[in-house]
Amino acid sequence: MPQVQIAMRAQAKGVERRGSDRRVAPFSIESIEALPFGERRVGGERRRSRFLHWKRNLIGGLPIVVADRAETARAMVDEAMKRRGLWRYPAYMTSTNGEVTYRCAVDPAEHAMFLQADAIHADGMPHVFVSRFKCDVPLPERVATTDLFHDVAREAIKRGATMFMLGADETSNRLATDLVKKCYPDLKLIGRRNGFFADQDEEIAACRQIAELAPDILWVSMGVPREQLFIGRHRHRLTTVGVIKTSGGLFDFLSGLKPRAPLWMQRIGLEWLWRMALEPRRLGMRYLRTNPYAMYLLLTQTTR
Repeated sequence: MPQVQIAMRAQAKGVERRGSDRRVAPFSIESIEALPFGERRVGGERRRSRFLHWKRNLIGGLPIVVADRAETARAMVDEAMKRRGLWRYPAYMTSTNGEVTYRCAVDPAEHAMFLQADAIHADGMPHVFVSRFKCDVPLPERVATTDLFHDVAREAIKRGATMFMLGADETSNRLATDLVKKCYPDLKLIGRRNGFFADQDEEIAACRQIAELAPDILWVSMGVPREQLFIGRHRHRLTTVGVIKTSGGLFDFLSGLKPRAPLWMQRIGLEWLWRMALEPRRLGMRYLRTNPYAMYLLLTQTTR
């Protein structure tokens, strides 16, 4: 058989094989908008996140970012503005302190939840102190969420970033947002809601409301581990949000319902003692149980 005919037959078989092996999508979607809310396929936009470029120290068993408050505030607003209108998985930031260090050590599920965050900051002076003699590059300062909020608010005003405040009870949430509006009249605070829900449907409805408003920064103040669990359940429903920041008892402090410790106590790492004195029944046994083990973890589970 002439070589030309052999080549032509081989080519025809190859075309037939390629046609039969071609993968066909099992379904097609004419419009992405046709997908039900909360079920749209989204991917994590993690590789380009500015937070992932920060250096991290393993402190007490958790990877803590080496960043001060000013840098953190700028990064939060930068990242939020970069994601505006792009419908991406929101960036997620959280914080650790003595109690969180303890909880993550004794509960692998909580440890895994914290590792889902794009950045974990140290909201505890003991973490800063330990890093100074255990890490090559120590933490520059404590990044307390109550202080960080004001840094972010000022930065958001400059850049036109919007905020939503979710969490605490109705009284604390309302008083906190009223104070924020009074202190920062130019801040675009586009919504608020307390952090209690009658059932799952109401929780999902709240996420719909937030998603429709599309805030650049969402503050979630529900306490550990409720706020981490909330984000884990609903992060995929909040793709119009730029950055989510867990906030612990932030709104209680902003509202003035709970006074902060004197500055000298904050600087030497005794704010926990102040809080325990204010709420001995709720926090007394908790701190006495968690703080010694947390300090042990800070000293033994911290590396360069």
